[in-house]
Amino acid sequence: MISNAFTIKLIVTAAGLLFALAVRAQTRITGEVMGPLGEAVPGAHVRMKGSRAGTMADSLGKFDFSTTQRGNQTLIVSSLGFKTHQQTVTITDSTLTLSITLDEATNTLDAVTVSAGSFEASDKAKGASLTPIDAYTVAGNGGDISNALRSLPGAQQVGEREGLFVRGGTNEETRMFVDGTLMKNPNYASVPGIMQPARINLFLFKGVLFNTGGYSALYGQAMSSALILESIDLPEKSSANFSIFPSNLGAGFQHLSKSGRSSYGGGLAYSNQRLYNKVVPQRPDYYRGPEYTSANVNIRLKTGKTGILKGYAAFAESNIGMRNPDVDSSLLRSDFRLKNPNIYGTVSYRTDLGTDWRLDAGVAYTFDRNTIHNRLLSGNSETVAIPYAPFSTKNNDITVRSHFAQGRAVLTRNFDRNQALRFGGETFYFRDVQDYNGTVMPLGDQLSAVFVESDFHIGEHLAFRPGLRGEYSSLLRKAVIAPRASLGYRLGIGSQLNLAYGVFYQKPENRYLFQNRELGFSRSEHYVLNYSKKANNRFFRTEVYYKKYRDLVTTFPGIALGGGGYAKGLELFWRDKKTVRNLDYWLTYTYLDTKRKYLDYPQQISPSFTSPHTFTIAIKRFFQGISTNVNVSYSYAAGRPYYDIRAGSDAGTRIYDSGTTQPYNVLNLHVSKMMSFFRKSKFKDYSGFAFGANNVLGTRQVFGYNYAYNGQFRTPVTLPATRFYFIGVFMSLGIDRTEDLLDGS
Repeated sequence: MISNAFTIKLIVTAAGLLFALAVRAQTRITGEVMGPLGEAVPGAHVRMKGSRAGTMADSLGKFDFSTTQRGNQTLIVSSLGFKTHQQTVTITDSTLTLSITLDEATNTLDAVTVSAGSFEASDKAKGASLTPIDAYTVAGNGGDISNALRSLPGAQQVGEREGLFVRGGTNEETRMFVDGTLMKNPNYASVPGIMQPARINLFLFKGVLFNTGGYSALYGQAMSSALILESIDLPEKSSANFSIFPSNLGAGFQHLSKSGRSSYGGGLAYSNQRLYNKVVPQRPDYYRGPEYTSANVNIRLKTGKTGILKGYAAFAESNIGMRNPDVDSSLLRSDFRLKNPNIYGTVSYRTDLGTDWRLDAGVAYTFDRNTIHNRLLSGNSETVAIPYAPFSTKNNDITVRSHFAQGRAVLTRNFDRNQALRFGGETFYFRDVQDYNGTVMPLGDQLSAVFVESDFHIGEHLAFRPGLRGEYSSLLRKAVIAPRASLGYRLGIGSQLNLAYGVFYQKPENRYLFQNRELGFSRSEHYVLNYSKKANNRFFRTEVYYKKYRDLVTTFPGIALGGGGYAKGLELFWRDKKTVRNLDYWLTYTYLDTKRKYLDYPQQISPSFTSPHTFTIAIKRFFQGISTNVNVSYSYAAGRPYYDIRAGSDAGTRIYDSGTTQPYNVLNLHVSKMMSFFRKSKFKDYSGFAFGANNVLGTRQVFGYNYAYNGQFRTPVTLPATRFYFIGVFMSLGIDRTEDLLDGS
């Protein structure tokens, strides 16, 4: 008994000593990871080089792990959107506490701008602490920049047309600029009642400025909003990526030269929804696609100490054929066929001229051919020709060939105390040819602009930015002057009051100019007041605005500039990354009061694409233990107005029927699981699979109604399918970066 007791005691003592030694061998490493402005970086990867030891930072940027390594070791910290950080640390037996600050990466996206002004009174500084990565990964956006930005205040929830509808303005009143030059056709060509995706890959850009009002004099021809994208300079390293989804394939690469002074890359993508449409029935009867093909190449080259030359070229084509019941007869069907190839290219150059001057220059070119065939079909899908209205116009062939080119140069003179003077000019060349049932009509225009803008700091807390823009159109034979100004006043640490004013002109769309070339510019005037407060990983923003329209296009009894209107509203934005551990969420609310007389509207009425109340909540949770992101978003919009507008007994039009649609409400869920497919490879991969569903609850969305010619029938405009599902695999590979890999992993 004594011997057994002694043996047990010896074993327990030995185990205790071994446990104590094991505990002693473990060194605890704690700390936090912050961005360049002191903000937390949730989900950052923290690990010891050459070891499996490591962890991910929580929602507050905090990390805590243990390691058995000793002496001088290398700590590696990385996160999407920041440069990889390496730091030598000395590990002893005591706890090590660190504070890590990451620098912004040169090849990732910058902050999305949604504010009216800032202390710097500049576009880039008007941030709402919401990055494009944040917006781009909101559940339900489908990888489209316009859909992503619909989760921000000011944008309307329009599900049947592409583009951004901002503060009572149409999608044509929002323009996209790439490195300063206008991107003429950012989305695939319009299809009746079906939203079309963007042509461009957002991840080629480091900056996305979403200006909802009162933006800089350097940009024009956008009455409501400017979406300004700035492309990356040079990638941080060579990389490759691909994705496989049932209806979509994509691949791309970026190669950085050994000198680090040049790079080139490219990408391919193909999407065909035919198989998916067989599994999930769609409202249109698709007999072709929808099919989308795209390819792009890019090159970047440093010139001298400060210069950089960037080139980008892309080809994209959509191919769609669909049939729907004809709104004027239950026995007939309408056939819509579209083919839309597009070529886009841009070259930009930036360099310092001495110590105080800077030059930004760029050229862009777009070719677009949009071919549409409309047919009226019988029940057995044969073409039917009926010689009286409204059927007589339903068989037609339309082809529009469009050439667009732009040249632009901006000079900046910098002064002390961050003051500056910017001035320059640009010219736009338009050449369109429309073929409507064999009748060919050409249309050309040369629109030139000059602009000047200054930054003044008036005291410690006040900044002022005045600007002036002048434009002349050779087609319209008219010149306009557009003043702009913004003012920023700092109230305290993290809080600011901003005021913006501007006049914005826009040329009518070519489909109206083909019919009347004597039109002038349409005009809007913006007044914006903004307050923002940022502290402790929380951000609040509120904004009120008033916008007045003049000389909008009207279409009845003929094409003219007889319209006008107004838009006013209140917007709220709240983001919180601190209150709940590992949880990030934001809320937006938009109140909009707007009326306009345009197109065939008989008087000023609320446009059919607007809702008075819009609310969005986006929630993101990262589960560290299983390396999984869960994104949920919910959007609500009060019912939109709809109208049956037809010619009246007099010379005008009348509203024969009107109402309000049921509210729009959609719940979306996306889940992505991160993993490594090539653990023992020399290539480091950031990979995983993703799945999700849009409109999880299956609520019926009605965006409006199409009315029969005599008003006796109407058909709702709805989503192509009640729900949208996706599942697939994605992968990103870093090339020849073995120092970033874990030993033996």
